[in-house]
Amino acid sequence: MATSDVQLVNVTAENVEETGFFCFMSKKKSQGYQNKLTWLRNRFSEGMRIKMLPLPERGFIEYIPGESAWRSIHADGYMVIHCLWVVGKSKKKGFSRLLLDTCIDDARRSGMRGVAVVTSEKVWMVGKKVFEGAGFELVESADPAFSLMVHRFGNDELPSFAGEWEAKAELCGEGLTVLYADQCPYIPDAVALAVDAATEAGRKATAVHLETRSDLMQRSPSPYGVFGMVLDGELLAYHYLLKKDLVRLLGV
Repeated sequence: MATSDVQLVNVTAENVEETGFFCFMSKKKSQGYQNKLTWLRNRFSEGMRIKMLPLPERGFIEYIPGESAWRSIHADGYMVIHCLWVVGKSKKKGFSRLLLDTCIDDARRSGMRGVAVVTSEKVWMVGKKVFEGAGFELVESADPAFSLMVHRFGNDELPSFAGEWEAKAELCGEGLTVLYADQCPYIPDAVALAVDAATEAGRKATAVHLETRSDLMQRSPSPYGVFGMVLDGELLAYHYLLKKDLVRLLGV
């Protein structure tokens, strides 16, 4: 299928039950899917947009105005991309650029300052290369591997990371603290695995549900925002780990 022939699926509050939102489509009764569905219903009224490739192609983009973004950044007036994902045989066909250009065009038509995204080179998040090719510039970096990239339409103030990551991690105290939100349907399994591993290791385990953007901005120990594991006041990981790897890090 040529990209010029693609009619993207526009996911809305009215049709999300029918279309789904790409992830966990085969697990609609799972806790992760249901949590995400509830979370989305609250986000559509804030300007959330999801565009999916039509089957049999597989991919989507999710974005929202910066004032309501679930990444730990200040980006008022910008559209913020949460996820850009093209998988399987749909890779290397130009679909990532199609989805990205759709977001950029949408932001421009909406009178926004530009588009912002948090990237990471070390995990599942899309790396910088895709965005550099679409006119994004690096405006800030954060440990261990985060980049804040922006495609701006004018000379407005640039977005920035919320920062104070170490102080936020220290507030978690002793033991393992898992901070999570419902933006990603994979998160409940990751939280359960982390808590189980800590319990087996004889370590105190606490799960903190970030229910609002304000919670995320005040407590998240990394720019990713919606998931983080803190061990004894230090960031352990901002991505999901296999149980064997987590057990090793916990010192078992």
